[in-house]
Amino acid sequence: MTNTYIISGAGSGIGRAITQKLANDGHNCVLLGRNADKLQETLSTLPKGEHLILIADIANKERLANALTQLGDTAVNGLIANSGIGGENYWGNDDRWGDIINTNLTGTYNFVNTFLPALQASGNNKHILITSSVLARLGVANYSAYCASKAGLLGLMRSWAIQFAPQQILVNAICPGWVDTEMSQNGLQGIADGIGISKQEFYEIAMQSVPLKRMSQPEEVANLVAYLLSQQSITGQSLDINCGAIMNS
Repeated sequence: MTNTYIISGAGSGIGRAITQKLANDGHNCVLLGRNADKLQETLSTLPKGEHLILIADIANKERLANALTQLGDTAVNGLIANSGIGGENYWGNDDRWGDIINTNLTGTYNFVNTFLPALQASGNNKHILITSSVLARLGVANYSAYCASKAGLLGLMRSWAIQFAPQQILVNAICPGWVDTEMSQNGLQGIADGIGISKQEFYEIAMQSVPLKRMSQPEEVANLVAYLLSQQSITGQSLDINCGAIMNS
């Protein structure tokens, strides 16, 4: 069966890998993001299908509403809320708290609620899948906004899982650890610069807390997402994928 999925943040990293996996599995993908060039790059890697690009910032309700209009009457089977930004934040005039919270947490809330009617219009196999982070469970110095936003997504996911269960909409989250993406590489470099060591030196330090001593690949995360979208019994759950970086009983 061919389904249709909207993937936010489809222009790079995990979002691109998810889009490629779903398209290669024979599904139609709606690629949503802020950067048209990056979305076009992702689209160029996909097999032929009824794919669509929508340009919108999830922190901007008006642009999301315009994107919904462009979607038209298309019913979708899943909303993959993957867009997000990272990095440090510091109290003061240049504090990034607002930008990070507005994108990662409020933006996810905006994205799902905007496209919810298109999801509700589909007959069955309806999913909302949220990309959270291992930092929803762990603290990192100077990452207060990122950690808070990703922890907030887990609360949002649990609330929606209860709210939408009567409509047979399954809501779950994934919590990746280190994933080999541009965002992670930039994060490694930023922390390394902050403590005055090379990126490779900090990578080796970071991997000391990872039992498998490696980053996940975006394709591995995409495979987990594809599985969650294929099942009908898991909802209200946050699944860790982090090479053993945190183990919950």
